[in-house]
Amino acid sequence: MLSTNVCKLKLRNPTILASGILGSTGASLKRVARHGAGAVVTKSIGKTPREGHKNPTIIELGDCLINAIGLANPGYKAFVEEIKIARQGDIPVIASVFGRSIEEYAEVAKGLQDYADAIELNLSCPNIEGKLFAQDAELSYEVVREVRKEISKPVIAKLTASIADIVEIAKACEEAGANGITAINTIKAMKIDINFRKPILANKTGGLSGRCIKPIALRCVYEIASEVSIDIIGCGGIASGEDALEFLMAGAKAIEIGTGVYLHGLSIFKKVCKEIEEYLRKHDLSLQDIIGSAL
Repeated sequence: MLSTNVCKLKLRNPTILASGILGSTGASLKRVARHGAGAVVTKSIGKTPREGHKNPTIIELGDCLINAIGLANPGYKAFVEEIKIARQGDIPVIASVFGRSIEEYAEVAKGLQDYADAIELNLSCPNIEGKLFAQDAELSYEVVREVRKEISKPVIAKLTASIADIVEIAKACEEAGANGITAINTIKAMKIDINFRKPILANKTGGLSGRCIKPIALRCVYEIASEVSIDIIGCGGIASGEDALEFLMAGAKAIEIGTGVYLHGLSIFKKVCKEIEEYLRKHDLSLQDIIGSAL
């Protein structure tokens, strides 16, 4: 009832583990698969090992988080074995990739394509030094184009809300050959400890995720879906079937869950799917009937 095709991937249901949550090891990704996710995305992987930022790196704000992990990872060559283990979960494994340059994006994507089912380009993480590629349509175009030249697997560009026009960036990614767009990534944010009069995070700022960004993410998906023809994966504050249905009606073909897993556990995938199915049965609809129905 919930099986779907997204970015040339066959999913048993439209729920996907978002990058950054339980994506550090193949074993944890397999565990997510056993708990009902339709696909998983690894943590973001770069060219070389990266330690990330010093603690504290996470702040809980009710049903939201600010994180400044800083893209800690072992480098793509070392991460290949983790992807091999993750694939034993028998659901699509999407490798999240980042780079400091266009060439690094292309190298890492090429290095992982024989092991992952698709590549998600992290163009928009707020936890790395320098300019975000996703703030510039031309840079986003160049990254996607170069990666597209190097690999045959599906390419998904992950974007976020920023000072740039996310629709313009999405259209540039589509023109460059992306198979899909994930919207949105976290949004740069911070919190200050009023007793110490200093930012709480060691990095001062981090990425805001969870319930508080859902209306922004939903707006982004809706606007992108109105302008591009490639598939969209919605992400941002999804913790229930109703949340997922909103994104699907806004034009997403699947949804990613990250903070919801952190706060509510792995049972959230089956919970969201059950609530979607109940809605579809109640209204005598199929999943395909509701995708884009609010546009």
